[in-house]
Amino acid sequence: MAAARRALIVLAHQEPGSFNHALQRAAVEALESGGWSVAVSDLYAQHFQPVLSRTDFAGDPDDPRNLNYAKEAGLAWKEGRLSSDILGEVDKLAAADLVIFQFPLQWFGLPAILKGWFDRILIQGFAYSYGAMYDQGPFQKKKAVLSFTTGGMDSMYTPAGINGDINILLWPIQSGTLHFCGFQVLAPQIAFSVGQHTPEDVRSQILEDWKKRLAAIWEEKPLSFAPNSVFELNFAKGFVLKKDVQEEQEKEKYGLTVGQHLGKPFPPDSQVKAQEK
Repeated sequence: MAAARRALIVLAHQEPGSFNHALQRAAVEALESGGWSVAVSDLYAQHFQPVLSRTDFAGDPDDPRNLNYAKEAGLAWKEGRLSSDILGEVDKLAAADLVIFQFPLQWFGLPAILKGWFDRILIQGFAYSYGAMYDQGPFQKKKAVLSFTTGGMDSMYTPAGINGDINILLWPIQSGTLHFCGFQVLAPQIAFSVGQHTPEDVRSQILEDWKKRLAAIWEEKPLSFAPNSVFELNFAKGFVLKKDVQEEQEKEKYGLTVGQHLGKPFPPDSQVKAQEK
């Protein structure tokens, strides 16, 4: 019998009665009903420390006067010298096939405690290296999805909305963090404008839609990003798109991605929907 797939839910909300916690509980229920093994990192309940510190690893640093955190953390991971709280999260992440990040969008980005989780847990050598990044990253067999709530309604996060295009807001997280580590990034699960004003039946429907999606989430196509093969992957040429790729893109209506747009309009909804092949 095949081993059950494993999911990790990283939860970043301080209130157990919040809708983010309800979304997390719905995810656990749906995944376990589908035969998944589920671990949860409730960062506030764990009193997770989000700040980088020399106490994150044992032993003397290579240069105690000017500690290179990324380098020292990578060595500590290889040598088994990480602090117990980091090691616990590293082990859960290493075991996971699917990672769900559950959080409220705050100031157009991640809550500080979740940003600190990324900073401390995505360790050089374990989660990324500059020789193996993006679609060649260590986590290329894992899938990740952002599940988050917003204060604003969906129209506020459109190209004409006052908050701006949600695709732009998501690019640094989905490309610059998750895809950089190799994750296959699935379309985000966004609950717009959820608050005390939201009717109970609407809340219930959001939870049911999430559970329904999770029943088949492993079969979903990931979002599209520019593959490493289209770039000059060396310092001499600056890690930019190859000349022939840039020339080919001149014929296209839209840019290649939100990040590699070459001055053209962004591809519509590329950070919220998987492209049909």
